[in-house]
Amino acid sequence: MSTTKLNLDQLCINTIRTLSLDAIQKANSGHPGLPLGMAPAAYVLWTKFLRHDPKDPKWFGRDRFLLSGGHGSMLLYSLLHLTGYDLSMDEIKRFRQLGSKTAGHPENILTPGVEVTTGPLGQGFANGVGMGIAQAHMAARFNKKGFAVADNYIYCICSDGDLMEGVAYEAASVAGHLKLGNLIYLYDDNRITIDGSTDLAFTEDATKRFEACGWHVLDVADGNDLKAIEAAIKAAQKVKNKPSIIRVHTIIGFGMPKQGTSKAHSDAPGEEAVRETKRNLGMPEDKSFYVPKEVATHMRSAVKNGAALHRDWDKLVAKYEKANPELGAEFAAMRSGIGTDWEKALPKFDGVEAKATRAYSGDVINAIADAVPQLIGGSADLAPSNNTTIKSSGDIQAGKFQNRNIHYGIREHAMGSLMNGMALYGGVIPFGGTFQTFSDYMRPAIRLAALSHIQVVFVFTHDSIGLGEDGPTHQSVEHIAAMRAIPNLAVIRPCDAHEVREAWRAALKRTEAPTAFALSRQKVALVDRKKFADAKGLHKGAYILAEAETKVGKATTPKLIIIATGSEVGLAMEAREQLNAAGRPTRVVSMPCWEFFDAQPQKYRDEVLPPKITARLAIEAGVSQGWHKYIGPQGDIIAVDKFGTSAPADDVFRAYGFTVENVIAKANGLK
Repeated sequence: MSTTKLNLDQLCINTIRTLSLDAIQKANSGHPGLPLGMAPAAYVLWTKFLRHDPKDPKWFGRDRFLLSGGHGSMLLYSLLHLTGYDLSMDEIKRFRQLGSKTAGHPENILTPGVEVTTGPLGQGFANGVGMGIAQAHMAARFNKKGFAVADNYIYCICSDGDLMEGVAYEAASVAGHLKLGNLIYLYDDNRITIDGSTDLAFTEDATKRFEACGWHVLDVADGNDLKAIEAAIKAAQKVKNKPSIIRVHTIIGFGMPKQGTSKAHSDAPGEEAVRETKRNLGMPEDKSFYVPKEVATHMRSAVKNGAALHRDWDKLVAKYEKANPELGAEFAAMRSGIGTDWEKALPKFDGVEAKATRAYSGDVINAIADAVPQLIGGSADLAPSNNTTIKSSGDIQAGKFQNRNIHYGIREHAMGSLMNGMALYGGVIPFGGTFQTFSDYMRPAIRLAALSHIQVVFVFTHDSIGLGEDGPTHQSVEHIAAMRAIPNLAVIRPCDAHEVREAWRAALKRTEAPTAFALSRQKVALVDRKKFADAKGLHKGAYILAEAETKVGKATTPKLIIIATGSEVGLAMEAREQLNAAGRPTRVVSMPCWEFFDAQPQKYRDEVLPPKITARLAIEAGVSQGWHKYIGPQGDIIAVDKFGTSAPADDVFRAYGFTVENVIAKANGLK
């Protein structure tokens, strides 16, 4: 069959297929199954529905498209290249190669037009729900009659594998509860996974599952039926009070010799199979990376069309700002960033009473909420414990999206993934709270936030054995070390109200990276900041909180350095006072953030931890892992290298050696 016998739509679809196939074959790795099976649905979506501007991928007025099945990345790269994004044919040919813009799975920071980093299945699905919440929030706050300035759909292609992941089900439940009619998902129901037929492990009725979650479900019997796909998307757009999922029955690896089998899912098919596939699709088998002129012309019309859509939106926003000056200014500010005026709203905490750092965090949130309108957040059913409620706002519910408090339910994993989606949508800064031990449930989302370079604030409370009576199941021990292992994530464990304030300041200034707080359940000691160092030292990760003194209280060169974080800083300060009085001049270093400290110049790090002072004692109510790089070979650690126990917090701390007496004993054993 020659290409002249194919109509333009089919020629475009098969060009997407063969372009994807050629890139995978050249790389000798990849996943051809999804791109070949879903090319028709993706083509209809991108050419007839998706509002986007290839020359300005970050245009706020665009629809969002997510490829949750990120293994099928060549489908997305082919679409981006053909529609005129800054993704050249050379990059297509460098698929999966070192330094290319076409990584094995899509990365938002790497490729223009890629909205979210996907690959771990289920994450993109949940990110889309977060985007839907952010869109609905912006629309509720700013849209006026005749001025739909925040009017976007969130489109997503998801796979059988996505739907098997628990995070997708959690997110689907949230989306149905909130009646997010801005979500339109295309479910690639090809009934195949790597192991074989989905019947091996996935026999539930996905349609009934989504109906039970409150979704509008449509069905396209033939994934190659363009008219049926178009009709289904149009029908989904008309449903405003439910998210929609369109079940598209496809053949994995359509056109390949082994189509419809697990052999078509992944890996390069081989040169002969590529030629046979092209013959089956009516494409020239002797041409690689072939884009017919008529396909290029048709697909590149997205550039002109996108520019026109963008201009029309700019004109609408200009009229909106004229008709609604205050809202217009706020809408612009929400999209451009938080500026610096908000810092004036940070509490000074003068004469503050002793409280847990989780409580101080709640004070900061409510002090700055009005000054940072982008701030939006909540908790995974622990808001009273996490202190994450914005008191001046109501709760986000269906029809009440102008509010700023989100109830995620007992869905920690979804909470993390939804926050990532909100941040990637733009206009909001999401935060979310739970107990630190449950960071395990949401670790994939935390990791992707760091990988994606997005501003998300994870508020983890009950950060240690200080949790007390709930016992080892809930007492965080290894979790802070696990989070510190994630690149690009700043983990901050503040010691008092002032460090909590600075922790929030730091998090809100980290516009291209996530931050995690480790906050106490129990009260922490009050640090007299008029007598000791300013808490702004937090921004350097570690700082000299209290200098060594002689018996009579004069500053002197330290013989010992105690390094502590969080609630253990108060313990370090008590021990310092007795050690100084006993003639052992002791410096206390507060080290709330390893990541910030490690980024400082060596000169500063040596000032805080002089190499000549080898007597160093670290105190932290978590595992000792990682501390050796700060204490050196002659130092020691008071840590928790076993699970906790159920008892009142004070009793647990004493039993685990977190006492002034034990600190002094350990210190006196150091040379």
